[in-house]
Amino acid sequence: MITSLIPDAVPAGRMARDAQPVLDLSQGFELRPWALSDADALVAAGQDAAIRQWNLLPPHILDEARARIERMHARWQAETAAIWAVAPQDGGSAVGLVGWGDIDLVGGSAEIVYWLLPAARGRGLAVEVTRRVSRWALEELGLHRLRLCHSVANPASCRVAGKAGYALEGTMRGALLHEDGWHDQHLHALVQGDHTLRP
Repeated sequence: MITSLIPDAVPAGRMARDAQPVLDLSQGFELRPWALSDADALVAAGQDAAIRQWNLLPPHILDEARARIERMHARWQAETAAIWAVAPQDGGSAVGLVGWGDIDLVGGSAEIVYWLLPAARGRGLAVEVTRRVSRWALEELGLHRLRLCHSVANPASCRVAGKAGYALEGTMRGALLHEDGWHDQHLHALVQGDHTLRP
């Protein structure tokens, strides 16, 4: 058996040994694990044209949405994803989603995904949740490199990336298939040590 001389960026078990944390936000919101009672919000997101335009989120019925939420919890335990609900601190239903897919603890990287329902848009929340989960990924989990990718036809996500401190590294041609065909994507990244992510 050949053993690598390069240690894993993050030791296996760092996520699975603990419950997914609740992360504080401003404006009366928080990031918390998705609950089965949030299935309605996931159904609403799948029916929202703006969310479906830029995210690979098919429309769901309630049973499918609940199954997707259960997969979110399973992926935390498998250490392949960390997905939070953006929700009111008073216990209300989810108004958005943010988190990390494609987590690679060995290589120390992950890719962010996020969306907000219409009622939560226009108040800077996308930037705040991006910064908050980025701080968690770099400072608490210990990842080294975070990616934010979006269609070049989506300037709103480009603005979120810039305001959250993600540097534009280039354009990936024909990188993602959307409902209307193949899109070029901007690749933004935040690397450990770039700058502080404190609010």
